[in-house]
Amino acid sequence: MPVAEQVKAKLEKLPSTPGCYLFRDGGGRLIYVGKARDLRDRVLSYFRESTWETTTPLRRRLIEQTEDLEWIPTRTEAEALLLESRLIKAFKPRFNIAQRDDKRFLLVRIHLGHPFPRFEIGRLRKGEGWTTFGPYLSSSAARAAVDFVERRFGIRKCRPLRPTERDYQHCHADIIRNCSAPCIGRVTPAEYRRRVDEACAFLSGHRPELVEKIRQEMKQAADVGDFERAATLRDTWQRLETAVRQARLITGDPGRRRQQADAGLEQIRQWLGLTRPPQRIECMDISTISGTHSVASLVCALDGIPAPRWYRRYRIRTVSGVDDPAMMKEVVRRHAEDIREGERPAPDLLLMDGGPMQLRAAMEAFHEAGLTGITVAALAKRREEIYRAGDGLHPLSLDRDSPGVLVLRRLRDEAHRFALAYHQRLRNRRVRESLLDDIPGVGPARKRRLLCRFGSVRGVRQATLEELAAVPGIGWALARVIREWLSGSEEKADQTPAGPTSSS
Repeated sequence: MPVAEQVKAKLEKLPSTPGCYLFRDGGGRLIYVGKARDLRDRVLSYFRESTWETTTPLRRRLIEQTEDLEWIPTRTEAEALLLESRLIKAFKPRFNIAQRDDKRFLLVRIHLGHPFPRFEIGRLRKGEGWTTFGPYLSSSAARAAVDFVERRFGIRKCRPLRPTERDYQHCHADIIRNCSAPCIGRVTPAEYRRRVDEACAFLSGHRPELVEKIRQEMKQAADVGDFERAATLRDTWQRLETAVRQARLITGDPGRRRQQADAGLEQIRQWLGLTRPPQRIECMDISTISGTHSVASLVCALDGIPAPRWYRRYRIRTVSGVDDPAMMKEVVRRHAEDIREGERPAPDLLLMDGGPMQLRAAMEAFHEAGLTGITVAALAKRREEIYRAGDGLHPLSLDRDSPGVLVLRRLRDEAHRFALAYHQRLRNRRVRESLLDDIPGVGPARKRRLLCRFGSVRGVRQATLEELAAVPGIGWALARVIREWLSGSEEKADQTPAGPTSSS
């Protein structure tokens, strides 16, 4: 049974706790994510001889291609389930097939910029200005949380953006739901905003005393024999306890995550000889397929934690063909222009996904832009080696499990995911655009007639020369052009690689 030496060494270190496990191939790419109640038992089960003899061909390929593994402990199996879902949707590992769909857990959302904000439940995160709580494993937990904060803090439930007295005429929420009725001025906008802030604090897990108060009321009701009220309070308490627990950030204890990030930043400071830990780290990656639809991503981490609002995508403008260093130089130059013009703050560390050539290209771009004082480094995938300015071809070899490598690797993986997603979006958009648009002499009207006559580009390609010429406005000369053009595009498609790659 083939098991990589790196994997064998780590199997002995697996903890017997809930969490998620991540399998990586020889290039460091994430190929599978799973969750477990007991990480040690679950991961070891993959690498037993009995498993190899009885498992499916797909599982055998996964085991064969796994060159490294890591794990993320969580407090509960429920948190591991949520984390697994997030990781699969973010990175789309190729061996995770079952969860590559649009199913999402419920979220609670509120737009604090609205005049009188209200809570709503949905499955998608909205854009700027929205604050999101969750995700929640069960709809009952999400709805119990919203119902509680609406009743407890008098948050309105009605839909109008700015409710008025006319809306109040058809509403009894102030009577049956304890709504504070800001629509008729029962509370001032400032008082309503204070109530909203308290509700948000509760959903964030910062008001645990409210849940404890319900538990105390439940006990008091039971002590005096009011068992019906005690049962109702018990159900409310249990749902709220579940809701608040599920709404916590699911990658583990925030305090522990913060400690791990701080330790990683301190290691990075030592490796790069910085005067202080890098507060703002940015990472770039290139994604291309045979030099077409080439794009780049820029992701950012503040104090070691990803900050999506600072992410940016680039389309390569000046480089044709496959030339990763030249592409990297173009993107860094454009990024340097944004920094020089004050559109973005300068990073403490700019990390390249690649090796010495990408590092040299980035340093040349900064030098040509007249920017100094920005530390630039490159992280190579296969052995987790970091290239620094002045090291030449002698990188610093790093411990793959050290906190500093985890900070840099996760940021690099995020840059890879972000670039790949943009590349795929452009490629899919290009596929959706009809090949007929590129044929000389075929304008919108002729394109419409061809599609109406043959139904699709495939139908046009399969049509005979006589059938094409018979379409109004086409004729024999243009029919020959169409046949030749579509035959050539089919040959090119057969020679195109199956998928995009990210530069190293």
